[in-house]
Amino acid sequence: MSYRDLLSRWGIEISRPMLRLALTHRSFAYEHDEPHNERLEFLGDSILGLIVAEKVYREYPEATEGDMSKMKIGSVSEVALADIARHLDLGDSIRLGRGEKIDGGRDKDSILSDTVEALIAATYLEHGMDATREVVERLVAPKILEARNLGPNFDWQTKFAEMTRDAGIEGTLTFEFSSEGPDHARVFTAIGTMDGRTWGQGTGTTRKKARHKAAQASCAMLEAELASKSAGSQASRGAEASPAVAAASKAVDTSKVTQTAAGSEPS
Repeated sequence: MSYRDLLSRWGIEISRPMLRLALTHRSFAYEHDEPHNERLEFLGDSILGLIVAEKVYREYPEATEGDMSKMKIGSVSEVALADIARHLDLGDSIRLGRGEKIDGGRDKDSILSDTVEALIAATYLEHGMDATREVVERLVAPKILEARNLGPNFDWQTKFAEMTRDAGIEGTLTFEFSSEGPDHARVFTAIGTMDGRTWGQGTGTTRKKARHKAAQASCAMLEAELASKSAGSQASRGAEASPAVAAASKAVDTSKVTQTAAGSEPS
């Protein structure tokens, strides 16, 4: 996709030098001795948070502080921003180093979400807050609504705790962390554990992001396990009921035969 196509989807013009900077991942920068987009990402993260917080405050006057926090966190999360980036086909335009291209960097949540934040900062620096607010609100409005409708589901640690409590499972999900790679490209891995059992695993550019994904994976595992147990329980109840059903059916058939025979006798 050309820069022109990308800007058409983004909804506002950005100068070529600023756009190139916003799209330059550190892996490309280190290979070509160019600046990368991490400073823009830092600024864009703050701008995004402010715009979303203001929108939630303004448009949901009935929401509590906790509700507003959930909507904000859910709509600016790495997963939400990566989904926005995919909708824009942003991955094709990101400038990546050779290794990151091979590793599938164009579809990594962390890279996609960071680039969205960098583009937000680039828009702000060239057009100011009003224009940036218009772009951001258009892009994240569906995510805010989604987070509102999902309630606590995006807070996967809380969701896991609720699911285990409802299922009568005791324990608290904790995480073990490891990391690899150089300081400028470190990747963290989190593994969820509870009472000696391993649950979900997740990776991210920060411990927080890795933990979030591990908690989400843990919820998916638990949900599948509970569904499987429920299906097995229903099948077992059906099997237990079969002899009784068969006996009742036989009794009905016998009754019908008796009635038929009686009806055929002469009066």
